Amino acid sequence: MNRDEALKKYRSTRNFTKTGEPPGDNAQVGKNNLFVVQEHDARNLHYDFRIEINGVLKSWAVPKGPSTDPRDKRLAVPTEDHPLEYADFEGVIPEDEYGGGTVLIWDRGTYRNLREEKGDHKKNMADSYEEGKIELFLEGEKLRGGYVLIRTGRGKKEQWLLKKMKDDHADARRNPVRTQPRSVNSGLTLKEIEEARSSNS
Repeated sequence: MNRDEALKKYRSTRNFTKTGEPPGDNAQVGKNNLFVVQEHDARNLHYDFRIEINGVLKSWAVPKGPSTDPRDKRLAVPTEDHPLEYADFEGVIPEDEYGGGTVLIWDRGTYRNLREEKGDHKKNMADSYEEGKIELFLEGEKLRGGYVLIRTGRGKKEQWLLKKMKDDHADARRNPVRTQPRSVNSGLTLKEIEEARSSNS
């Protein structure tokens, strides 16, 4: 699937003159493997976990957000592919638009494909995604270390699980979703982003 086909659903559900989101017109090729986690206060508060694969951001909605505790298994529901430019999007989507609510860049950085580093079991990211098992080493500002995404079922209600691997960066005592609420981009909280928009409108 080429990039335009992958972004078809994303583009068809949005009015970019109203939402402020990037249409993804620029065919970008990332120099590094990009990941971003965006806190999204829409109909239900959740965290969008996105990783760059083949020129788009493959995306999952994680209701409870990422954990640094390997014992936690976080539900991750796949959503439509997003353009790479979306990693820089932060702001308020009008309530009457698709995904209406406030978006905050909670964490951002690059990743390494751990399966590709395992010698005999080399898998590129596209193959790993299709197989339903992705192993990453995240190098973000809040999240670091190994994480695994595992598909638990296909069909209309396809679901995955996001889990922290046991490594030197695992920490059951940390709760970054609760203790580190500010954007790594603007330094603002969700409420402050909403207030800034209200004061400028």
